Amino acid sequence: MKKTITAVAVLISAILITGSAFAADAVKIGVVNFETIIKESSAGKMTQKELKAKFEELQGKLEAEKQKVEEMNAALERESLVLSAEKKRDRQRELRDRVSDLKKMNSDFTEEMQIMQNKRFKEMEKKVFEITNAFGKANGFTLIVEKKTAGVIYAQDTVDITELIINEYNAEFAKNQ
Repeated sequence: MKKTITAVAVLISAILITGSAFAADAVKIGVVNFETIIKESSAGKMTQKELKAKFEELQGKLEAEKQKVEEMNAALERESLVLSAEKKRDRQRELRDRVSDLKKMNSDFTEEMQIMQNKRFKEMEKKVFEITNAFGKANGFTLIVEKKTAGVIYAQDTVDITELIINEYNAEFAKNQ
């Protein structure tokens, strides 16, 4: 998918550059860095704050469960000499089950965080693309590419419109809050 987008962007750029030699219109190209928008926009900062809070909440639950497992293990070690063989096996089985549950809980929390992060970033990406599209049309851009996705290796600072898009996004975000 990325290769297709990159190939299309390169092809369009080549056509536009070649076409500009024959046309009177100037080609106006812009570059946007979505990663920077996530880090510096109001919505991006809020999303990062929400994700961090959720991570800390889940991490707290994991730590509490880990503490319980460690306490069970310590209790088993202390009492192992006085427990009957059957009681000792039952406690060991219970401890193994808790350790297994802890591993599953960790895996589930990791997956939950990944899904939440992907969902939030996709929502942001959609909104940023809408804003960039409207900005491009309003300001007469021929082509606007995302720096990472399009595989841009070098672009002059004068074509980087990331800060302008952040300002537009912040204004839009403030209206919806």
